[in-house]
Amino acid sequence: MKTEFKNTHNPILPLEHHVPDGEAHVMPDGKLYIYGSYDNRDDVYCSEEYHVVSTPDMENWTVHETALKGGEIPWFNNPDVPKYPGIDWSHPTPFILKMMENANTDSMMEQFEQQEEKNKPALLFAPDCIYKDGKYYLYFCMSDDSEGVAVSESPVGPFKNPLQLPCGGIDPAIFIDDDGQAYYYWGQLFAHAVKLNSDMISFEEENIVHNIITEEEHCFHEGSSMRKIGDTYYYVYANIEHGKPTSLGYSTSKSPLGPFTYRGVIIDNAPCDPASWNNHGSIECVDGQWYVFYHRCSRGRELYRRLCIEPISILPDGSIPEVKMTSRGPGKPFGDGETIYGYQACEVHGKAFIGIDGEGSEYLCNIADGDEAVFRYVKSEKGFSKAVLRTLGEAEVELSLDGEVLGSVKIQEDGKHEMHFSNRQKGGKEQEMVLKFTAAEDFKVISVTLYE
Repeated sequence: MKTEFKNTHNPILPLEHHVPDGEAHVMPDGKLYIYGSYDNRDDVYCSEEYHVVSTPDMENWTVHETALKGGEIPWFNNPDVPKYPGIDWSHPTPFILKMMENANTDSMMEQFEQQEEKNKPALLFAPDCIYKDGKYYLYFCMSDDSEGVAVSESPVGPFKNPLQLPCGGIDPAIFIDDDGQAYYYWGQLFAHAVKLNSDMISFEEENIVHNIITEEEHCFHEGSSMRKIGDTYYYVYANIEHGKPTSLGYSTSKSPLGPFTYRGVIIDNAPCDPASWNNHGSIECVDGQWYVFYHRCSRGRELYRRLCIEPISILPDGSIPEVKMTSRGPGKPFGDGETIYGYQACEVHGKAFIGIDGEGSEYLCNIADGDEAVFRYVKSEKGFSKAVLRTLGEAEVELSLDGEVLGSVKIQEDGKHEMHFSNRQKGGKEQEMVLKFTAAEDFKVISVTLYE
């Protein structure tokens, strides 16, 4: 069953839908389509299904019915089909060794071990999709390092007749240049690329270009995505410059096959959750505005990743200035009387995270003494004079805008609580709201509403 809804704030999707690894494309019908993985498991990334997300206007969204199922892939768990191995994890690079020192390696190893078990689930990892000559080609990868392509006459699927590609690894990306030539990218730690044949479903193995970007030279971890702006090719990917692949970074070239020059970080999701580990996404121009599409994890886990969107700028020199995560997302700042939900916190500092209760509601929870939650951005023309908090549990809460403390309240029971500001700030600009917690006992934030 498809889900239709309105929203302009992060996270974009309804709470029951987790679509990470978002590849965003404006298709010939003018709508934006996002192709990603689908998190719905407690034990490992992704799942055995894809769901395409679409919007005509960045406000009215649809999560479509299942586009492809892992159980439909004929070669998965078939010992007689060709095997194309991906990365040899027994020989990690220096950056990987450093990353694993800083990571929750027990959790990572559990996932790797599960991928090696017999009769494992047919997990579908990050996909990409492109239109050509009346058909939509969905490129996908699976937990056995196999890669394939399936075809549909609709951008939302269902995608049929899956064929295995002669390569192994994860995170495929597809790009068609101005001359109609299609290129296929994939890999982890070391990226590979090849020209596709005109049928869009085959290529010559001897034409593969290896190591077009690498971990050591370009901070490349995984999650390839290719775009062209003007005469410059932008390779966007999960970046390990900050010690683990929580960033989206990019490299540029004057050729789709390189050489590529490292340019920096576009966005880092590290503060979204104490367990934040990876990122994967893309950039796309929608109605003249460029955006970065990325994900944030939740529930104090590396999993249950959420689709988020931020506007970005492409400067005249071709660079992309790094942007911060926001609660606002692609819409306007939160204003007078507009409810800001706890799960819309874009950063948490301390032990707090966005969690779920038994009925599916999500709160800012696991709050400890000294924790902070950041909400970007709020805006008032007159200046805010009051906040109303809906909470559960006990705590003292301090609220500040752009670093200036406006008020605090001691909360000792569930319900609504008013906080009046003695020093109303001048309005008219976007402001960062921060909640700081002390003396917290089993405390949860359901929502905050600011009033002029």
